[in-house]
Amino acid sequence: MIDPIFQTDNYQLARKLLDVASLRQEAIATNVANAETPGFRRIDVSPDFAVQLKARLAEGDFAQSADTLTPQLAEDQTARSVRPDGNTVEIERELLAMNRNAVEFDYLSDIVSGNLKQLRLAITGHSA
Repeated sequence: MIDPIFQTDNYQLARKLLDVASLRQEAIATNVANAETPGFRRIDVSPDFAVQLKARLAEGDFAQSADTLTPQLAEDQTARSVRPDGNTVEIERELLAMNRNAVEFDYLSDIVSGNLKQLRLAITGHSA
């Protein structure tokens, strides 16, 4: 009975994007930690994930295939080396990405929390 509530496309999409935000935070932390490591190449969530996500959403019934879609970290091919040692991490860019990622995570967690609050209201009859 509860399964259909959690099988909506919006809920599954928000849940999957929360996974991505968490993984991106891990990548940002790794990039910041290696900002001074010679030859380190910036990492981020693979751009293939966004392509796969768009394709799955276009197919329809995203909730059924959401669990098979897994984000991965990959070297950022668009990052340029601005230092002579070949490191591609720009600390300012990482700090901006961290702030944007935090806002996205908060927004997505509000969506998921809202769904859970609605379920609690339906079960108990009150929201607190």
